Amino acid sequence: MFKPKDAQQQEEKAPQLSLDEQRRLAFEKQAKDAEVISSEKEFRRGEVSIRDIIAPSSMKVTSSYLELGTKFVRTLFVINYPRYISIGWFAPVINYNAILDISMFFYPIDSEVVLKQLRNKVGALEAQLVADAEKGAPRDPITETALHDVEQLRDDLTQGIEKFFQFGLYVTMYADSLELLDKLTEKIEAVFGTKLVFTKRALYQSEQGFNSTLPIGNDELGIGFNMNSSPIASSFPFISSELSSDNGILYGINRHNNSLILFDRFSLQNANTAVFATSGAGKSYAVKLEVLRSLMMGADVLIIDPEKEYQHLSDAVGGSYINLSLSSDNKINPFDLPRPVGEVNTADIIRSAVITLKGLVKLMVGDLTPLEDSLVDRALLETYAKKDITPTSNLAEIDPPLMSDFEEVLSSMEGGDNLAQRLSKYTRGTFAGLFNSPTNIDMSNQLVVFSVRDLEDELRPIAIYNIVNYIWNVVRSKLKKRILVIDEAWWLLQREDSAKFIYALVKRSRKYYLGVTTITQDVNDFLRSPYGQAILTNTSLQLLMKQSPAAIDMVQKTFMLTEGEKYLLLESGVGEGIFFAGSKHAAIKIVASYTEDQLITSDPRQLLEIEQAKKEFAESMEGA
Repeated sequence: MFKPKDAQQQEEKAPQLSLDEQRRLAFEKQAKDAEVISSEKEFRRGEVSIRDIIAPSSMKVTSSYLELGTKFVRTLFVINYPRYISIGWFAPVINYNAILDISMFFYPIDSEVVLKQLRNKVGALEAQLVADAEKGAPRDPITETALHDVEQLRDDLTQGIEKFFQFGLYVTMYADSLELLDKLTEKIEAVFGTKLVFTKRALYQSEQGFNSTLPIGNDELGIGFNMNSSPIASSFPFISSELSSDNGILYGINRHNNSLILFDRFSLQNANTAVFATSGAGKSYAVKLEVLRSLMMGADVLIIDPEKEYQHLSDAVGGSYINLSLSSDNKINPFDLPRPVGEVNTADIIRSAVITLKGLVKLMVGDLTPLEDSLVDRALLETYAKKDITPTSNLAEIDPPLMSDFEEVLSSMEGGDNLAQRLSKYTRGTFAGLFNSPTNIDMSNQLVVFSVRDLEDELRPIAIYNIVNYIWNVVRSKLKKRILVIDEAWWLLQREDSAKFIYALVKRSRKYYLGVTTITQDVNDFLRSPYGQAILTNTSLQLLMKQSPAAIDMVQKTFMLTEGEKYLLLESGVGEGIFFAGSKHAAIKIVASYTEDQLITSDPRQLLEIEQAKKEFAESMEGA
């Protein structure tokens, strides 16, 4: 090989160095390398690696648990399963409100090996049965069942329906103290025990158990159970209380697993909702958030507001806010009739209106005797006939009568003077301005709020009844996706006639694409009412928020809550509770964006700050 002249000269010179010189040069080179390595070590000491961030500050290994920094850690492993196990049996463990690490290890076993062992097992079981029969011993159902199961498994393995595995299932728990760890361990063992699944603690293998549930795939415990495919599939871990759908609105966050609760109330058998909570638990906040998001999805919303809580929301989205009081210019005529949708018999509409008006009259004048009831029924029909409203009339061209027309008809009837006098305060007396005028409100807006805050307590149930009746007429006049919110619905359950009317409305709303939301804080009064129970039966969606100790037992019985769910409702914070949708339910936390929160808040402090900001903005605009 040809070498450059310089390289040849260097090679010729290299051997000329003395042994001492060579040693000195080698020593200097080693010292320089050691200095570089030392400098690199010093540099790396100043760096922070991922391992440094995630590693605990210390670890102490004991026979039954680990101390990992400030946490106490213990691992359980499953040793036995029942003969039958249902799909999703593992969900209570996964959804348990604690920090858990779960590992599953699957080791496939060759079917030929399993079939050979099963054949030997079949022979042993059959021999046992024959021997028992020869001895005249009574039949052994356990042995017979085992033989049937082994034969069934042999058939499934031979046909390829099933595969065979060794299955290891480990659960690692974390707690802040040893006492809490022991309590948590007992609770998790009890949850497994309710499914007849037996576990053991990893004694003298605490570190191996912890390592086996780390996300590195190392099975250091090596404890498995022979199982075929079907029971293993029933342990599928990704199962929890999910309430998500492709359509609908965001109701909140699932507190079990932090997933989103997205739901369309109109996808259920009916779109009705019931909201139960104590005062200040956030029920109005949750409903207003649903209203705001439903408006964005194109639904019309009608609200009966007893405490003027929805005015700020209405103003923000450009809704119609109708304040009903004795001095208000807004009027609703109780004698209005719906415009028929489709092939609806006019006679049926008039008959239904008369029944509804009789309920209103009973609220106004008190209970009626059978004779008075018959008199009122006939007078209402004559009142409509006086305005040429008969079964043959065109309801699109009618001029509805007023309460004064009804009083006049009553006065002209034999035995009607007493009723007419009791009704006069609503036609010529103190309350004449509320029920004796033609309807003059506009229902064309997407959001319409009826406020009854300024009404006296005596008038409030009557006014709400009249409003709901008017809304029901509007709903039946034009088929459209609508939501009706009745806040403080217990007002209407105080009297049988109004309770019966609300029940009929809730029951029939599905046919007219209407979802009724009833809100109440007097849970006991609502659930003790037979009509309240009936309304709840016809409600597919329920939202339970913080409950008082006085009402929790009835709520638990009505909704068949577990003890854990019972205490969850007792200890829930503002905006937290349980969301029911059909047969599913999940713990929920209501979450709103900053902008939504500013629109729907009921906090007086926040409302004052918003009003102050509006005032300052207006003053600055005037100054500009």
